[in-house]
Amino acid sequence: MKISLRMKAVLGIICMSVIISATAVALSYHTYADTMDEHYMTLATDLAYTASEMVDEEKIQQYVQTLTQDDEYDKQLDILRRIQSANNVDCIYILEMRETETCTIMDTDPEMEFGHVDPLVQPMAQEDDALVYISNTDSYGWLCSSMVWMRDDSGHGYAVMCVDISMNDVMADRMEFLRVVLIAILLAMIAACIVLVLLVNRFVVNPINQVARAALQYVSDRRTSEGNSISTAPRRTVSGGSSEERSAISQLNIHTGDEIQALSEAIKTMELEINEYIQDLTTVTAEKERIGAELNVATQIQADMLPRIFPAFPERTELDIYATMNPAKEVGGDFYDFFLVDDDHLAVVIADVSGKGVPAALFMVIAKTLIKNHAQNKENPGAVFTQTNEQLCEGNDAGLFVTAWMGILQISTGKFTYVNAGHNPPLLKRAGGQFEWLKSRPGFVLAGMEGVRYRENTLHLEPGDRLYLYTDGVTEATNGAQELFGEERLQQALNDNPDLPVEELLPKIKRSIDTFVGDADQFDDITMLGLSYKGV
Repeated sequence: MKISLRMKAVLGIICMSVIISATAVALSYHTYADTMDEHYMTLATDLAYTASEMVDEEKIQQYVQTLTQDDEYDKQLDILRRIQSANNVDCIYILEMRETETCTIMDTDPEMEFGHVDPLVQPMAQEDDALVYISNTDSYGWLCSSMVWMRDDSGHGYAVMCVDISMNDVMADRMEFLRVVLIAILLAMIAACIVLVLLVNRFVVNPINQVARAALQYVSDRRTSEGNSISTAPRRTVSGGSSEERSAISQLNIHTGDEIQALSEAIKTMELEINEYIQDLTTVTAEKERIGAELNVATQIQADMLPRIFPAFPERTELDIYATMNPAKEVGGDFYDFFLVDDDHLAVVIADVSGKGVPAALFMVIAKTLIKNHAQNKENPGAVFTQTNEQLCEGNDAGLFVTAWMGILQISTGKFTYVNAGHNPPLLKRAGGQFEWLKSRPGFVLAGMEGVRYRENTLHLEPGDRLYLYTDGVTEATNGAQELFGEERLQQALNDNPDLPVEELLPKIKRSIDTFVGDADQFDDITMLGLSYKGV
């Protein structure tokens, strides 16, 4: 039984409409649900941070240490109750996180007594800043809970600020949303099917017949204008007297009895003419080679812009520095830089421009130049990034941005002032120790938004300390199993031989990445910089 192309199109449209509609309903529902969950999780976390900042931390530490109340206890509890009332929060409470249990330090629930002990249900590691989750239990119902560490001056978390938000109304909203979406998509599907059937008849079936006739006319015109003869024999002779096998198109054996069969016969004839046209592709190949040669020059120019002579400062015994960059394409958006601001100050920079290829490389040149110019004016890192950001935002129609990390080292004292614009945190190794993450709250990316002010951080390097900087091409290097190299592997690779000179350490890390990735393609630039401080 032969089925016309028109009927096949109608059946196909109906099937695809059903599939697309079902997919749209599922995606819409899950997107809505995920959005609502994310909203409540973000709200809970923000309120937890706010509450932890508004209470008297010294008093909370006192209550944790002594498990006794004083005259100020009710005042602190009233602060939490005001936050609870203003934000329609189910409960706000402070817990002392013990090994196997929790102790209630403060709770807006009047039924929860001070010092009440419960088994530990949701452990929270010291290295975590916040923990947020959604739970549904018989005891407390459906809640969105957020837990935020309250830390002392040493960074140790002595208590956890917790916020619970009721999610009971969310399911009802989900069901109503699903009902509305189902009705809307059903109506849209019916209308779309009717319109598509009409459009297919007018713009597909009839034009296909026209294409078949036009293809045959095209061949006829080529014969007349060029005097070429076309043969449909199994083998044909090409220029030079050589013979070529029948192509896949010439071997088509379609007998559908509809417009597709007519089109296939026309394509068989046109294919013979197209083979002659392939000879013109040599011109295109030559053009690609020319572009390739120009990209090679661009690659060399970009490489020459980065400091590549090592040792970089052979006359300076106070420090060693080494850096590498491996672009994913001919040119990349990563860059590093280091230079002496004066005899006692060294600036180091590592950055990653969004995107790949030539646009990212051009933006990289601008960003690198601006950062260095401002730094050489002896501005502090925060001011350097602030001014660079303003200039990069001007005329940034392409919407590119830069993640960057910069530090200025006072060589004589080891004082190191740094700033982070949305970049990966570096790793710091103290003398005789291991590489650990140098975590700080990053600022916004460069060129992302005008008016951003960047906050500086300071640390003191001692003789023997080392700093390792990198771009996300290191941690996001992917093997054939779609596994990321990741932060844990990076830290382990550094700590396998933490005392290696930086000029040996960075190539070792690159070999570890290459071994992990194997034959998989490199999809991102890989840039690293190592600094070893020896002291005066």
